[in-house]
Amino acid sequence: MALLSLFMFLSMLSSLCDCHPQSAGSMRSMAVSNHTARKGSDVAAKVAGYADVAKQIIDLAVFGAAQNRSYRRLADFTDTIGNRVSGSQNLEMAIKYMYNAMTQDGLDVHLEPVKIPHWVRGKESAEMIAPRAKSLAILGLGSSVGTPPEGIKAEVLVVQSFDELKQRASEAIGRIVVFNQPFVSYGETVAYRAYGASEAAKVGAVATLIRSITPFSINSPHTGLQDYQDGVKRIPSACITVEDAELMWRMAQRGQRIVVRLTMGAKTLPDADSFNTVAEIPGWEHPEQVVLLSGHLDSWDVGQGAMDDGGGAMISWEALSLIKELGLHPRRTLRAVLWTAEEQGGVGAQQYFDLHKVNMSNFDLVMESDLGTFTPEALQFTGSDAARKVMAEVVKLLAPINTTKLEAHGEGTDISPWLKAGVPGASLHVADSRYFWFHHSEGDTMSVQDPQEMNLCSALWAVVAYVVADLQDMLPR
Repeated sequence: MALLSLFMFLSMLSSLCDCHPQSAGSMRSMAVSNHTARKGSDVAAKVAGYADVAKQIIDLAVFGAAQNRSYRRLADFTDTIGNRVSGSQNLEMAIKYMYNAMTQDGLDVHLEPVKIPHWVRGKESAEMIAPRAKSLAILGLGSSVGTPPEGIKAEVLVVQSFDELKQRASEAIGRIVVFNQPFVSYGETVAYRAYGASEAAKVGAVATLIRSITPFSINSPHTGLQDYQDGVKRIPSACITVEDAELMWRMAQRGQRIVVRLTMGAKTLPDADSFNTVAEIPGWEHPEQVVLLSGHLDSWDVGQGAMDDGGGAMISWEALSLIKELGLHPRRTLRAVLWTAEEQGGVGAQQYFDLHKVNMSNFDLVMESDLGTFTPEALQFTGSDAARKVMAEVVKLLAPINTTKLEAHGEGTDISPWLKAGVPGASLHVADSRYFWFHHSEGDTMSVQDPQEMNLCSALWAVVAYVVADLQDMLPR
């Protein structure tokens, strides 16, 4: 009877396959789909198992003994050292300070040597001589050349775009070009700061003054890096305030002749020795595998560099402190890297990548905080669809601080080489509407920071880093 039943079943299956050739494939697809669903639910269950640990981290950072600690550490650091431009003595003091502080915190700390640019601002000033006398607040742009000692005195051509500059190229010869471009977004508008000098030099200008890249101003100039193009004459370049750019635009619209004297003592010295500062909690099972979290230690030479990026550096240290304090031992190594010379174009981070890319397959996740440590709103992530599903479960653990959103496009100058190479990456999305008010200006001080907001950022940073480092499997590429 059993044999007869088996024969009848096989006959039915054969006829079914004859009539519907795709059915076997459909059955395979269903099996794969069911397997994927089971795997997804397994991942969700495994990550959900960290809910108690995540709550411990959050409670310690936001309500417990570590409350406001990252803020106090940042205040002590920035009040002691001040700003920290690439190549400066202050930056080297900052690196020694952080090496000692993190060592005293019980972390494994070491320094990795790199070469970095050494640009010096020198004395600088600008005055409008005609149609009336007025002092202009300026900040020379990083890597700019200086003027002759007596300065440059020239008529001004005010334009609002690169297109207008090209249309009025014949008027630019021998003049100081003032760019009064409107602020659209940082990503779009920063092109004027970066390339304004070379574009103006191509049409014969002798210097450029560029409206600061900010949506809000109280007569505050904002500095930053500018980038000379090869084969183009290098002319001095500085940022002016929104108010002065608009003033000269209005004067130009009236047909008034504007004359400015610009004096800049800027110069570039030979590359300086520096270090990326590295602190670790070694993994207990896979110490060779790494979850990297980071911020940059350098800043521009104005303000305190508290927001950009002292906060990002401090929450990366704080994340390790929280995990160590709770006696947690991750499966993989947690590595905080405090980059040097980010403001000069991610110089320290690029050299770190060049040194460590041979071990790329062991880098599980790279994280960077460099857009402020205000109230966190989401985690941004770049990686495969499978990795994204894992990270979507991880951020659910942040429900106690209401930050369970996972967004596309993890970003950061310092982690970008890893992202381009296919390593999963994450960045912090905060309530950053005020970020560019203070960015690269004298306004970037501790007054911008809030201790409760830094608590939340530290908690998020620590939970994400620890859970990813402790999961059974690395994030799928």
